[in-house]
Amino acid sequence: MKVAAHPSTSRLAPSTPKVILALLGRDVRVLRKQARVFIIRTAMQPLLLMFVFTYVFPKIGQGIGGSVRSASGFSTLLVAGVLGISIIFQGIQAVALPLVQEFGFSKEIEDRVLAPAPNWAIAVEKILSGALQACLAALIVFPIALVVPATPIHLHINFFAIVLFVPLAGLVSGALGLTIGTLVPPTQIPLIFAIIVLPITFLGAVYYPWSALSPIPWLKYLILLNPLVYINEGLRAFLTTGIVHMNTAAIIVASVAFLALLTAAGIRGFEKRIVS
Repeated sequence: MKVAAHPSTSRLAPSTPKVILALLGRDVRVLRKQARVFIIRTAMQPLLLMFVFTYVFPKIGQGIGGSVRSASGFSTLLVAGVLGISIIFQGIQAVALPLVQEFGFSKEIEDRVLAPAPNWAIAVEKILSGALQACLAALIVFPIALVVPATPIHLHINFFAIVLFVPLAGLVSGALGLTIGTLVPPTQIPLIFAIIVLPITFLGAVYYPWSALSPIPWLKYLILLNPLVYINEGLRAFLTTGIVHMNTAAIIVASVAFLALLTAAGIRGFEKRIVS
């Protein structure tokens, strides 16, 4: 796809913030029209996870949750994991997959890059849109995580920290989606789930705290390359008090570092795809 680089790419055009807000407003309007689909897409996986692991298993006394005490602890542990999955998936579903289509058969990206703003601004708007949807996903999933479990959940919510951390996690999610969407060719969409989504999920400290991997030191430090680890550990740090979690300063620093790294990689990939 040959698209000329926008002449204002090298400097901040006076209308750039307005263009970003306009594009973001357009995405919000589309989201409002597809609200039912968004809610179903967002709630289905967390609902099934919570239902099977924290309702069915304790009821039948099998596997995780074989006793009331262990079931209650696991349910509390899983709340943060389910929220983290919901946040990170929105970056992929709301940014990466549509972006692959826009660069592919729909060619919708050509209309966006004609906006009076540098190309990087279009990429930043994609991140903001993904972050907004990630925050909405967290609001939808949190009540599910509280209602479904058959055993008590013990939360001690730091509201101020959560209000700051969830948007940060959403931005990381949107930046990850932008990076994936600019790296994966349209013909290789299934690879997103096979080599990205599944490893991120199962090695993202969703079903266990990061500290529990001490018996497997090589894996414990390998998964530090996974941004979902820091999202889940941060949510546990700000939602619970009885679960051992990573140092909060390390969580924030790593999350900001991932945001900067993924944003830079995503913008670079976006601009390369535009001019190629």
